[in-house]
Amino acid sequence: MEFLPPEDAPKGAEGKLYFYSRVRLAWYYRPSDVSDRPVTDSRLLLAAIYSEVCDINQLRAKCHVVHRDKISDLSGWKKRPDRFYFNRLFDPYIKKEFEIIQATDVRNLPDNIRDTLTSRYEYVVAEKEVIPDLTDVLRLCDTCQVWCPSPDSVQCDRCKRFFHMRCVQPPLAAKPSRGYGWTCAPCSKRHEEEVDSRDVRPIGPVIPKKTNAPAARGRGRPRKDRTQAEKEEKMAIKHFRMWPFRYFGQYTVAEDTLDPEDLIFPRAATRLGPKFQANVPAEPEMDLDPEQDERGGDNTIEVLSAINILTEAEVAEMEACKTRLSSDKKLRTSVDWLTEVIHRFSMAALAAKPMSSVNMRSSIRTEKWKKHETRYTDKEWSVEEVAAFEDAIAAHGPELRAVRDEIGTRSIYEVVRFYGHWKCAKLGETNLDILEHGVPAKQPGKQYKSMAEGLVGQHVGDDNEGSIISQPSKSATCGACRTRDSRTWWKAPKGLSTSILCDTCGTNWRKYADLNVRPIREESLPATKKVVEKREGTPLTGPVAKRPRTSTSAHSTPPPVVSAIPQLRCMACLKNGPLGKVLKCKQCEFRVHAGAVGAIVDPESVDAWVCELCQNEETQEASLNSDCLLCPRERKGVVKKVPPGGPALESFLHAHKPTEGQGWTHVLCSVFIPELTFTDAPRLRVVEGLSTISRHRWTTKCSLCGDSQGAVIRCSDCSKEYHASCAWRHGHKFGFEIQPVKSSRRETTITTTFKGESGCMSAVISCKEHDHSKRDIYGICETSEGGETALQVYCQAYKQAQVGQAHALLRKARRLDPLLLNNIRLETLPHHADLNAGDPECFRCHTHFSPAFYPVARLGDDAFTCHTCHFRETEALGMLEKENLVGETSMMVTT
Repeated sequence: MEFLPPEDAPKGAEGKLYFYSRVRLAWYYRPSDVSDRPVTDSRLLLAAIYSEVCDINQLRAKCHVVHRDKISDLSGWKKRPDRFYFNRLFDPYIKKEFEIIQATDVRNLPDNIRDTLTSRYEYVVAEKEVIPDLTDVLRLCDTCQVWCPSPDSVQCDRCKRFFHMRCVQPPLAAKPSRGYGWTCAPCSKRHEEEVDSRDVRPIGPVIPKKTNAPAARGRGRPRKDRTQAEKEEKMAIKHFRMWPFRYFGQYTVAEDTLDPEDLIFPRAATRLGPKFQANVPAEPEMDLDPEQDERGGDNTIEVLSAINILTEAEVAEMEACKTRLSSDKKLRTSVDWLTEVIHRFSMAALAAKPMSSVNMRSSIRTEKWKKHETRYTDKEWSVEEVAAFEDAIAAHGPELRAVRDEIGTRSIYEVVRFYGHWKCAKLGETNLDILEHGVPAKQPGKQYKSMAEGLVGQHVGDDNEGSIISQPSKSATCGACRTRDSRTWWKAPKGLSTSILCDTCGTNWRKYADLNVRPIREESLPATKKVVEKREGTPLTGPVAKRPRTSTSAHSTPPPVVSAIPQLRCMACLKNGPLGKVLKCKQCEFRVHAGAVGAIVDPESVDAWVCELCQNEETQEASLNSDCLLCPRERKGVVKKVPPGGPALESFLHAHKPTEGQGWTHVLCSVFIPELTFTDAPRLRVVEGLSTISRHRWTTKCSLCGDSQGAVIRCSDCSKEYHASCAWRHGHKFGFEIQPVKSSRRETTITTTFKGESGCMSAVISCKEHDHSKRDIYGICETSEGGETALQVYCQAYKQAQVGQAHALLRKARRLDPLLLNNIRLETLPHHADLNAGDPECFRCHTHFSPAFYPVARLGDDAFTCHTCHFRETEALGMLEKENLVGETSMMVTT
């Protein structure tokens, strides 16, 4: 921003003769430094209206920082070194981000204000919701033809004209509530006349309002113009008092912009009024002792010093008497002793006593408002106490409470006071030694030892921060890319396998905070070293997940925080997580977030967790056939086509849950089919209600695989229907959405809260072709502050079966009653059967009640067998599945 002379240089023209030794720098933040969201683009920055004066020796290099709209070829810009860009601003005081647009794009302003804004500043900082109003056409009041800003204006919902709220007759006290519109008087009268004449035509499609906002940036092939890139670097940017932007947002008074002294910083809402004031009750009346003075008056003030009211003769007398109070030179320079001397002289002067009456023989002070006498200085420390203090400082450092515990004979207040004196004494000894013997020679640089291989480097070079290692060992290895060949070696941040970086990795880390860390292979590690969990399917050159840094020190770049907990990759969300939150099956190595499968595991037994399918192989509590009952069976000789990227997405389909009939379903199928419930929703066990799934789901063909077997679900954004497993294989969007609930429906609607948002939660499956950017859809593994996933919260609120009303067998029977009453069994009869002849009868058990009746060909067209007898005859569940019957129902009827 500017170069400055030394801090002690004189002001005015004389100071301009000094060489520049300082520089004022404008700050830009990396997004990961100020928020928790990960940003993969290492060239993206956040601007700030914040500057700092630094020594000119602290400058490392020169870089180019340009607004995104000024760059025509972003990919080419990022390929060049030391090039950064920004499109948002972060205010470090109110901890909020703002949008940045060009000042020439602001149109909804009077001419004088707009001309002033564009002539001074290149950019305008505002909230995201204010940008459409600023970039719209000029809005004038239809009554007074004066510019009407958004907070003080209202728009007619029919003629789309704007009015000041004070220009409306009668004036509007407030804007309409959200969701309601307002119409001006002529439009209201015209509408009433149309209604009275019964000549009201239906309102046509809503035409979107035109706006002069800049067009969206296209995604075409970028231009590779070298001259254009050089022009963008040297592009003239308007600055007003060294800043190219100012705040012009929701809390700005437009007319204040004309004042050059107006503050340019972002602002927040003012906290004035009764809403933000504290109601302090009146002070209760207390019975005071008449002999004791009420505190707070002039007569209750304890005077520490009255030197300012003494006469010159009294001050001279005080100085003469002070020399005889003590002959110890060390004591006469003590701050505690001098403070007490001034206090006692002041009290003697106020009491009209002679200065000669003051003595310092007693170290006890009697204060008016304390019940016991106190010392004005601490007791002398013995040699043993000083030795114990120094030993404790060497062991614990400045942790003075631990030092107090080591001494044992002093209070924490005495330790703190003595620490200050002791530290100043040590500093005085060092300064005295420098005055006598000069500045000592610098010690040779530190030696760096490799953490993995025991490599010992040589002393550090002459870099200003000691970051270049001039003579590393012969077998030096980069801690990031693992290379052994580099012209320059840099000191590495903590947490890597070695303590040095090659030239490429070291430069990228210092400039862009970007490290391309290559994971360590298991076979390359020694047997005694603890092996960190490898990620399957991750390329060796893939980036490592780093925790965002929180330090913003100007003197050094903080190292990345590398967690010691092994990271596992969830097969549902394809994101990494620590062991415990992401579980790994001990047998099949299936990895998933615990909340996505309802697993509740003790921290001690995390390593021994086994998925339910592998556990069932030992317990055999459910069927050994793990095929999902809600998905189509794979036919023999038919090979299903898997779309690109299918295997990676299909891996979560390994998560199964047992059903009440000892079958299995996918977790996705059981959660996203609305008819199904769970006996234990927090653990997602056991799936109930397969018999209540509508016939439409069973008979509709899947739009993805074309198979009519299995139960389908419908897209939430179109009319396509498909199996849940097919949608997962094709990469469709799975998640949960929260919709607000009106106050009139809150008593009849189940509401839940997730990540601070309350409302009715619904399961959403949407085709990947739809645009999901404008919707807040929470992922399956997205976790709230309490540690619960979105899938867990949804199942606990909406998928819990009513286990308190009836036991499991009775709940099955109640679900089968509608099948019997609606004669669903007759749908399986042959077409030539006489349906009006009455209910069919089983020729074996002579029952009239069964979910389905089957014709017996060998006995004629009038012979039928019930579902139970038919199952006993077939003696195999596979025969029922071939006849398009659900194995779940057959198991229930047999029970």
